[in-house]
Amino acid sequence: MDTEMDSIGQNHEISMTNEATTIDPSIVQSRILQSSSLARAAAEGNVSDDEMEDGVEQPTFPKLSAMAERGGKVEYRRVRCPKHRYTPLRNDWEQILVPLVQYLKLQVRFNTKTRSVEMKTSPHTIDAGALQKGADFCSAYMLGFEVQDAVALLRLDDLYLESFQITDVKMLKGDHLSRAVGRIAGQDGKTRFAIENATRCRIVVADTRIHMLGSYANIRIARNAICDLILGAPPGKVYNNMRNVAKRMSERY
Repeated sequence: MDTEMDSIGQNHEISMTNEATTIDPSIVQSRILQSSSLARAAAEGNVSDDEMEDGVEQPTFPKLSAMAERGGKVEYRRVRCPKHRYTPLRNDWEQILVPLVQYLKLQVRFNTKTRSVEMKTSPHTIDAGALQKGADFCSAYMLGFEVQDAVALLRLDDLYLESFQITDVKMLKGDHLSRAVGRIAGQDGKTRFAIENATRCRIVVADTRIHMLGSYANIRIARNAICDLILGAPPGKVYNNMRNVAKRMSERY
């Protein structure tokens, strides 16, 4: 009896294995054709990974332009040019125009009546924040920064501009104010260059106003050093602090 049951079980297992391994050749052929067509479409760049998995072509939508995102409205920005930057602007106009037109795809002109740089979006503008980046770039140049330094605002997102008056730190008048400006600049700009190299910022001293361009953390370090100089700290002490800051930053990066 046991031998009969074993023989029946073996025959049953054999029949099950035969059924499982039997595959319709037409199904195999159709799957091969389907996979080859999907692979060909993927090689052409028309099918994504999801479409390869599902075997269904998904709809693709083109990226909206900056004007399309705002319902076809044209946006304007105007940046006034101060008198002392009019001649440098005329000399560097081509260098300013190239990143604004070719990189940001903006329409730019200089209005001679109002002495201001005017920008507006166009159908070719892709980035929605291009107009604001262009305005920040022009503003940085009008404050006194070089074109090479101001272009960094277009390439990096974590750069900021900060300005403050010397009298915001301490109320100084007459010769005391002039000496504070001299301490910040140093002999032949030595102190300002030391702060710039240590903090990786750019500093412009325009009369009694200080402009700084850099990341948030670096601007804070440079601002603290300048405030120490305004309050009367000797430059030698500031040099030592900047040397320690530069050492820490080189170890960090």
